[in-house]
Amino acid sequence: MNTETIENDFRSPYSPTESSPKSEGKLTKTIENQTAKAPSMTWLGLAVGSMAISAGFQLFSEKKELGVFVCQWAPCFLLIGIYNKLVKVEGNDRESKDYTLQ
Repeated sequence: MNTETIENDFRSPYSPTESSPKSEGKLTKTIENQTAKAPSMTWLGLAVGSMAISAGFQLFSEKKELGVFVCQWAPCFLLIGIYNKLVKVEGNDRESKDYTLQ
């Protein structure tokens, strides 16, 4: 095994010599722009709220299955919040922006 083979095995999939990944579509940008309008605390509040509603169903209702269903929303809201935060920090499409070192 020669060194060229080893270097090719560990090369980044997006090396400068190869084509870069496609930029994001219009739908993705639209969704990101709309969700970015909501404060980050919104997603945390929705997650905690779904857990509280779920606890209410579990403790005070005959519909225990509905409590489990509502509680499963919490991780979804938290993941949307994380994605939203990353989009706010990193920008929604690095390919479409001009990044210069300052």
